[in-house]
Amino acid sequence: MSGENQRKKFTVPQLAARKSPAQKLSMVTAYDATFASIVDAGGVDLILVGDSVATVMQGQRNTLGVSMEHMEYHVQMVAAAKPLALIVGDLPFGSYQSSVQDAVRNSVRLIKAGAEIVKLEGGVHVCAQIAAITAADIPVMGHIGLTPQSYHRMGGNKIQGRTAGAAAGSKNRLIEDALAVQENGACAVVIEGVPADLASDITQRLAIPTIGIGAGNGCDGQVLVMHDLLGLSPRVLTFTKPYAQLRDIATSAVQQYVEEVRSGEWPDTEHSFS
Repeated sequence: MSGENQRKKFTVPQLAARKSPAQKLSMVTAYDATFASIVDAGGVDLILVGDSVATVMQGQRNTLGVSMEHMEYHVQMVAAAKPLALIVGDLPFGSYQSSVQDAVRNSVRLIKAGAEIVKLEGGVHVCAQIAAITAADIPVMGHIGLTPQSYHRMGGNKIQGRTAGAAAGSKNRLIEDALAVQENGACAVVIEGVPADLASDITQRLAIPTIGIGAGNGCDGQVLVMHDLLGLSPRVLTFTKPYAQLRDIATSAVQQYVEEVRSGEWPDTEHSFS
């Protein structure tokens, strides 16, 4: 591979410059060094160390139980892989909502752990936090629409932006949220679980890149949870696509191992010492 074509480290200024429908952004979650190296080798632009670790790895019903210590640990593992992709670390529930001081302090913790951008959920009600974090020279990614940390307020993980009005989760409020996130310094924003036409409208209104999940094809990029993308999760959601069926492959491999152990076929002489 020539030096000109060699992939380089993806940076925050490059993210800001990718407000272009001709070259959309790709982001995938990862929670450890092994899978971070796999998705990075696949060429993703960003790796999200998401608080989705709660539902896909910890077996929790929602993301609310994830702690700062959990997020620091998983960010450290992903950073250990030294990916060329940009590392985005989620601020978990309770780490930024109560004060701007908490927001900045915990953002610093994630950056020290290896994150290169911090992500937090919400719009107009977290403007002060976004502004304070960016004032501390830490890049921020916003997250609006279906915000999993608002699980109880939404009554579960439900599609947002289908109703008119100014209430939280309404179409008008989501537009207001998106503009507020941008105005207070975020360098990008995730739009989750909203109608495609609304996500496209928001994308056209903003000067910063939008990254969609369950938000149609009109965003500047897309994100998927790694376990959904690789077919590792038993769940199949409407807005996800398994690009492989690794759960079936892994289960089959384990079954073959069990059969060979029980029959005495494993280990064979080739894999034994003399």
